[in-house]
Amino acid sequence: MIKVLIWGIGGRMGKNILESLSSFDGVEAVGGVDKFADQAAFSVPVFKSGKDVNVKADVIIDFSRPDALEEILEYALSNKVGIMLATTGYSPAQQQAIDEASKKIAVFQSSNMSLGVNLLIELCRKAADFLGDKFAVEIIEQHHDQKVDSPSGTALSIANAINEQYDNSMQFVYGRHDKNCRRTNKEIGIHAVRGGTIVGKHDVMFIGKDEVITLAHEAQSRGVFAQGAIRAAIYLASKKSGKYNMQDMVADIVNNA
Repeated sequence: MIKVLIWGIGGRMGKNILESLSSFDGVEAVGGVDKFADQAAFSVPVFKSGKDVNVKADVIIDFSRPDALEEILEYALSNKVGIMLATTGYSPAQQQAIDEASKKIAVFQSSNMSLGVNLLIELCRKAADFLGDKFAVEIIEQHHDQKVDSPSGTALSIANAINEQYDNSMQFVYGRHDKNCRRTNKEIGIHAVRGGTIVGKHDVMFIGKDEVITLAHEAQSRGVFAQGAIRAAIYLASKKSGKYNMQDMVADIVNNA
């Protein structure tokens, strides 16, 4: 039985992970960490910090906030526990700390746990390669009004994947309110929309002369992220130290099918 510790269990995704685990065989939640969560609302022990955790876990599923990273890494490294990181908005220094930790423990990191989103990223790579820089690229991401980081980590992952096809020669332009000049063919526009209860929607527009190609993905519930996160945790539990992502997992699924 793979034992999971949910970091950020009191949040929307943390609660969704706990509920979704019941549909998986061979994996169970042994507890959660959340300094704001009320123990009475959960069927598993909830700890205020990593220092309070007194249960044994095989892997951490993290859907918390960037400011929790130091504590998560400290706990994971001390207890030799793999981490599935789905939190976005890390600083360069925090990302470096994650990379350093992956030399000692298994780390799975993805800006979006949906299999569909990761398919979208691969399709965008192929579109950029096929269309070339004659087509302008604009990314529009939409999320609920409680999302803190902007643009979304997924939008940045899409932009980075496309930029790789252009030998990383493109400049990211976040909105256009401060630009007073014409668009160049060396830009990838990234725009954020926040409001209501939008779970997550990403539209990637390849805009050419007299035609527009749009690739899109919309998550209609947080369940798609929970399912992907749990599958990633199961995948990670068997791994040694190293850095893993959704592309690695999908490749393993295809190769072992």
